[in-house]
Amino acid sequence: MASTADIKNGVVLSIDGQLWNVVEFQHVKPGKGGAFVRTKLKNVVSGKTVDRTYNAGAKIEIENVDRRDFTYLYNDGDSYVFMDVADYDQLSVTATVVGDAANYLLENQQVQIALNNGNPLYVEMPASVVLEITYTEPGLQGDRSSAGTKPATLETGYEIQVPLFVEQGTKVKVDTRTGDYLGRVS
Repeated sequence: MASTADIKNGVVLSIDGQLWNVVEFQHVKPGKGGAFVRTKLKNVVSGKTVDRTYNAGAKIEIENVDRRDFTYLYNDGDSYVFMDVADYDQLSVTATVVGDAANYLLENQQVQIALNNGNPLYVEMPASVVLEITYTEPGLQGDRSSAGTKPATLETGYEIQVPLFVEQGTKVKVDTRTGDYLGRVS
């Protein structure tokens, strides 16, 4: 058993049989009373976020989570197949575990997968990816970056909002955390 002194960002805790990832933590020592640790936890499976406070020195259960590099190979209908870059073993991951990362996955793309006892917990994408726009309405002469946005479909089938001057066939950088357009890539 570990104590609250071992809490750090990225640590996975086991609480009531569920796995929770520490998003934020703060050690607080008020002038009066005992010290405590304020945490923001995200459920590894459902993505639900909760705030939880522990007394300093309280016992907690830290789970062993192994983050390894994988290459995305293909989608076989109900699951996604990844290859471990270290030993070339293939891992089949369900669509629920992949989650929103599926909106940005292209074949041969590098990702990190968090594993607990050999079971995939979640897929971690790079902060941004470069994707090509397969369809968007044509822009008009005089459209500028500050004039507004329009919908555009990426090569993965996901739809984002882009400035009016962006055309079909343009490669764009997309933030994988928010789905925001970050800019054109030449």
